[in-house]
Amino acid sequence: MSHILAVDQGTTSSRAILFGPAMEIVAVAQEEFPQHFPRSGWVEHDPADLMGTVLSTARAALEKAGKGAGDLAGIGITNQRETTLVWDRATGRPVHNAIVWQDRRTAPLCADLKDEGFEETVTARTGLIVDPYFSATKLRWILDEVEGARARAEAGELLFGTVDTWLIWTLTEGRVHATDATNACRTMLYDIHDGAWSEEICGRLGIPMAMLPEVRDCDAGFGTTTLLGGEVPILGVAGDQQAATLGQACFRPGMLKSTYGTGCFALLNTGETAVRSSSRLLTTIAYQFGGRPTYALEGSIFVAGAVVQWLRDGLKAIGTAAETQGLAQAADPSQEVILVPAFTGLGAPYWHPGSRGAAFGLTRSTGPAELARAALESVGFQTRDLLEAMHADWTDADGAPTLRVDGGMVANDWTMQFLADILGAPVDRPKVTETTALGAAWLAGQKAGVWPGMEEFAAGWALERTFTPAMDEAERDRRYAAWKRAVAATMSV
Repeated sequence: MSHILAVDQGTTSSRAILFGPAMEIVAVAQEEFPQHFPRSGWVEHDPADLMGTVLSTARAALEKAGKGAGDLAGIGITNQRETTLVWDRATGRPVHNAIVWQDRRTAPLCADLKDEGFEETVTARTGLIVDPYFSATKLRWILDEVEGARARAEAGELLFGTVDTWLIWTLTEGRVHATDATNACRTMLYDIHDGAWSEEICGRLGIPMAMLPEVRDCDAGFGTTTLLGGEVPILGVAGDQQAATLGQACFRPGMLKSTYGTGCFALLNTGETAVRSSSRLLTTIAYQFGGRPTYALEGSIFVAGAVVQWLRDGLKAIGTAAETQGLAQAADPSQEVILVPAFTGLGAPYWHPGSRGAAFGLTRSTGPAELARAALESVGFQTRDLLEAMHADWTDADGAPTLRVDGGMVANDWTMQFLADILGAPVDRPKVTETTALGAAWLAGQKAGVWPGMEEFAAGWALERTFTPAMDEAERDRRYAAWKRAVAATMSV
């Protein structure tokens, strides 16, 4: 019982990574699942797809390694955050598809809440702003729009959960209805200062508090599952971005990581201080042990890797994501195409749900190479937006901190070099880039007593490559100013 299974349930796929006793990756299995777009701006998942792919990948990873449930000391879960599910307490049957974090259907409700001045209450309690991104208004929508849902919820028949809660409930066959603090703090319902669900916010949104899961530490016990062929304890849970923060060993205040997956999410550890942002960033919980939260400032970008998926699946301009590096290198340097990938609105620090994607600087000779370069550059520009805001908020910052990066996009050397160039700061890529899964596995491994504690784990973090800025400062500022003008144009439509 020396192995740890990390379940990484993401926006477009589920993965299972089996780690050995030396924290090495033993086997990986991954499976994509369908995305559902019922209307423009709406994004849904079939809850059965989420659970089905988690189980199939977990079993596949164990089979690849020739291991079974008896070899596992525990399971760590990490998940796409804010995605919202409601299901029947007795049957476990969902009443609606999962409404995904990218979904914008509740923008009118969010606008009403802002107009009445309720955002100040939300920010003071939760550290968040009022936006369709978060779970609360999605839950309200389900209660209002699904026939009979509100009456059933008020009668105690329905349960709410983010993806982690749904997985825990299903894996434990309905025995545990719980979440961890890092997922709870992303719902827009959780008071991050009091460590409890906010009666005031739930009351305003008409959400019965009996629906809400118990909130536990990241490394608490979350029950056991027998669905892998034997009893295995679930010993760690964290939202995907917080899990990556753990996997990057960003345990000291001032440490910064950014994960590049479907979206991009940068977290700056602020220690025991919940820093109130004046730059439209989010105040969130980075992790929680022993009932004591460690806080972070977070910047959320809705579209990072998704812009490459758009080039591939939407425009058919590329066959694989890996092609973008060669295309970017081959692009005409005289063309300065700027792509603002606001396909589902703009996230931090703009929070402008009405913006839509736009391209600027197109010429008759613009082709796939120039579009690929602009797509990759958009990730760097958006990251600079976040770091500029963090620097304004975090008064303890001393210059530009080194950025630790992870996620699928960091394998692209061209993108990482542009990121360093446009930030004017070093970018560190670790040897283990599966940091989200590693963070979830570390939670479970140290809880089970088979992996090291925080200090020893942090000492083992290993650098693969540092990308250092090579762009002239004047050129950097000129390029970034052009980006800012392009973003402003999308917000004025």
